[in-house]
Amino acid sequence: MEKTINLKGITWNHSRGLLPMVATAQRFSELHPNVHITWEKRSLQQFADFSIQELAEQFDLLVIDHPWAGFAAKTKSILPLDFYLSDEYLKDQKENSVGQSYESYFYDEHLWALPIDAATPVAASRPDLLIEKGLQLPKSFEDLLALANKGLVAFAGIPIDVLMNFYTLCCSLGEDPCQNDEKVVSTETGVKALKMYCELASGMDKANFNRNPIQVYEAMTLTDEIAYCPFAYGYSNYSRNGYARKILHFHDMISLNGKTNLRSTLGGTGLAISAKCEELDMAAEYVKFVGSPICQSTLFFESGGQPGHLAAWKNEEVNRQSQNYFLNTLPALQRAFLRPRYHGSMYFQDHAGDVIRDYLMNGGNETQVLSAINELYQKSKSLVLS
Repeated sequence: MEKTINLKGITWNHSRGLLPMVATAQRFSELHPNVHITWEKRSLQQFADFSIQELAEQFDLLVIDHPWAGFAAKTKSILPLDFYLSDEYLKDQKENSVGQSYESYFYDEHLWALPIDAATPVAASRPDLLIEKGLQLPKSFEDLLALANKGLVAFAGIPIDVLMNFYTLCCSLGEDPCQNDEKVVSTETGVKALKMYCELASGMDKANFNRNPIQVYEAMTLTDEIAYCPFAYGYSNYSRNGYARKILHFHDMISLNGKTNLRSTLGGTGLAISAKCEELDMAAEYVKFVGSPICQSTLFFESGGQPGHLAAWKNEEVNRQSQNYFLNTLPALQRAFLRPRYHGSMYFQDHAGDVIRDYLMNGGNETQVLSAINELYQKSKSLVLS
């Protein structure tokens, strides 16, 4: 009689985060009757904030955010997957990475999680509302401001998303943030980005400063007040029939210069194995199953997931079921900025957004805002393992 293997996983609380893991676990158990995999969920905020070191003490499998890669490399709380997955398998994953999704989990010469989900901020619209009001999708920042002044625009305004959108504006103005140890971005670019951001925010409902991307999309689909979101982490669920009251269409973003579109900050999730896991071979088999192109293009997607394998993003049936969400937004994924992942980066990520959000809501001096986030940045760079 085969030994019974029990694995516990932790993911995040959304249809996109939980349901594909439950579905893949069920199917994997049908293929391996002696294996039982159970998944628990945590809130999106906990997903971003809660230390993977603590979670790895309790769970065998973890769905994680790539900014934790540097922390993982230092603490060894999760295992390098290149020890457990074949070179051939990983070569396919790397070659079929959606943008820098694969690279985002690669740190200190090891792969710390498999990119099973790919995302970056993209634009979303309610085509029915735009048609009804005789309006078109904005193409420029000026178009966006005009739409915002009609009260039809929203963006995610909680601190983490505010910081990611600040990165987007800096990148799109020609300067990637966090490229040296002293300052996040030059004063010239930073001031310009903050002023643009503030001008856009001034035309928005203050309720948006308490919304994450999911809450923005819920507001867009549950009411008929918001016709456009210029940048928020994309969720293909809202472009599928029957998921929400109204369907959203997702698009590439506006352009600041008329030549290139905004360059947003890469997100997505990866599947990792805890260093405390006692059934490593089977855990690795499950990770391999979930990330395979066939699973990603079928069971994973059909269960509400947002695949991390390029084959799924280009799959005709996947796009048919999602109003071409994947083909329409793929260019944004392919040029997305890979944010810092050094050990200590999570400290900066957890605090800098508060400073920028306060400025957007209450006004202030741009150079003082930049000085405050530079101070946080320098502190994060000096953090060492406790």
